[in-house]
Amino acid sequence: MSGVWVFKNNGVIRLVENPQAEHGGSDQARHRRKVLVYLPTGQVITSYQTLEQILRGLGWEIYNGGDPDLFQFHKQSSIDLISLPREFSKFSSIYMYDIVVKNPNIFHVRDA
Repeated sequence: MSGVWVFKNNGVIRLVENPQAEHGGSDQARHRRKVLVYLPTGQVITSYQTLEQILRGLGWEIYNGGDPDLFQFHKQSSIDLISLPREFSKFSSIYMYDIVVKNPNIFHVRDA
């Protein structure tokens, strides 16, 4: 995962993979669709069912104590919580990067 981490005033951070494209590139390059890749196999995650299977294998469990509008995972060995929109069609790069940060060297986000 390479790029530049951008820290906003509200405490939110995000990874900008290609800062030149973001600041001077075309709108098409900036709004390119992203996909989450499971690095050990190179598999592109195309459903929550696939993602859940992989996360469970990494020790994550479904968390039912939170917001009912979210699909959440918790790891017993940490305080981390992964919160995703219920609908996979709303699974955007911000959620993908959250998964990458909490599972380094396991997932990667790239252009589709």
